[in-house]
Amino acid sequence: MSNADAMTLYTADTPNGQKISIFLKEAGIAYRQVNLDLSRGDQHRPDYLAINPNGKIPAVVDHEAGLTIFESGAILTYLSSKTGCLWPGRQREQSTVQQWLHFQIGSIGPMLGQLWWFLHRAETANDEAIARYRKEALRLYGVVNRRLGESAFLALPEYTIADIAAFSWLRTFGELELDVSAFPHVARWLTVIEARPAVIEGLAANRVLSPAADGQSSETRE
Repeated sequence: MSNADAMTLYTADTPNGQKISIFLKEAGIAYRQVNLDLSRGDQHRPDYLAINPNGKIPAVVDHEAGLTIFESGAILTYLSSKTGCLWPGRQREQSTVQQWLHFQIGSIGPMLGQLWWFLHRAETANDEAIARYRKEALRLYGVVNRRLGESAFLALPEYTIADIAAFSWLRTFGELELDVSAFPHVARWLTVIEARPAVIEGLAANRVLSPAADGQSSETRE
């Protein structure tokens, strides 16, 4: 088995897919990439549902370990703890990383995902929903901005998987039609992260998808 055959990533060009590509580039892990066309419904094929029964991306198969992992936060935690890349050594710091990682999973992703849906995919206009999710999205940017006013990165003074997870979502403010000029610490943090070579490579790896596989599911942004 070659190094590239030891890990398979199932992905699409969405914030959750980008998270894993970025980490794999940061860790220098060779992998095979399988691009799913979400508009076509590839994520609902029986062969993929055997990998992720929830029918979402991303998912990773670690062939050497004989493990399949789905849910982006679980994948980041697994790969980071397995390799030691971007994984702190002390339990207290690991807990802090997990708190901010779950903050992204439970708050940033769902709220920004719903805002994207009502702006770009809903078949009927719903100004009340857009106003609700825009208000909550800006509140979350404020939470992150306050945190980054006291710490160089989100969980710890150094870059971690919590930053990767939040970055892939918070960088989409233009697409979400959000005015984030009131959050200078977020702007500084986004600039620092987007300049990292592994981030540039990870984002580019997802953009090789076909035009039809632009990362939008039939339900919400993944």
